[in-house]
Parts: sequence; C-alpha cells; structure tokens
Amino acid sequence: WLVSLEEAFDLSKKTGKPIMANFTGSDWCGWCKRLTADVFSKPEFLTWAEKNVIMLEVDFPRMKRLPQNIAAQNESLRNAFEIPGYPTIWVFNLKKDETLNQFSVELLGRTGYSKSVEEFTAGVDQMLKR
Repeated sequence: WLVSLEEAFDLSKKTGKPIMANFTGSDWCGWCKRLTADVFSKPEFLTWAEKNVIMLEVDFPRMKRLPQNIAAQNESLRNAFEIPGYPTIWVFNLKKDETLNQFSVELLGRTGYSKSVEEFTAGVDQMLKR
C-alpha cells in the first residue's frame, strides 16, 4: 500500500488505474484488522489489485505516530471524503490542475468490510465498470 496521495496520483496517471483508498485505524479498529486478514492479505486479492487499482492506505493509528505530512494529508482526506467510520474504502480517479496545484475527484464508489476476497473484488469491479 502507498501512503502518499501524490505517489498514488502519479502511479494512477501513469497506469490509468483508479485509486482505491483504504481509510483505516490499522492498530485499533477490529473490523479494519478483519478486512486486512480476510481480504487484503490474501494472494488472490493482491493479484486482483495489481491489475485493477492503485492502493492507498489512509491510516489513523492510535499506538504509532505517522510522519506529520502523512498525518496532515490523511486528516485532509478524511474531511474531503466525509468518512463516517472505519474501514471505509473509496475508489476514485484524480485529476490535477497544475496551475492551482489542486486535485479534482471523480468518485467511482465506496464500500466497507467484506468477508471474502470474492465479495470485495466483485463490489469494486462493479464500481470500475461505471
């Protein structure tokens, strides 16, 4: 997973793949840990993700400190995407206005916990077909 929106944007632009942002509380959120164990850590998910999306982790840990720039970026993203709880996964495309140095977002869809790779990827595949 990437942690920098700029890196994810650059890779997305280069590959034409949308960004899949995982808003998570990696070290305290039980459902987030289950999603990682049940879906994100599985080889079949990683194979699917490699072909279909750029993965961005937007983390809000309680027991470890993120670098200040990443923590500030994540807080800004949480506000921009109006995250109601964790885990929340948004799939989107970004465009950047270079003169204003601002992103515009094309939302493709949002999801949360799924109990299997098949369930999760089927839902995201539907978003990608739009």
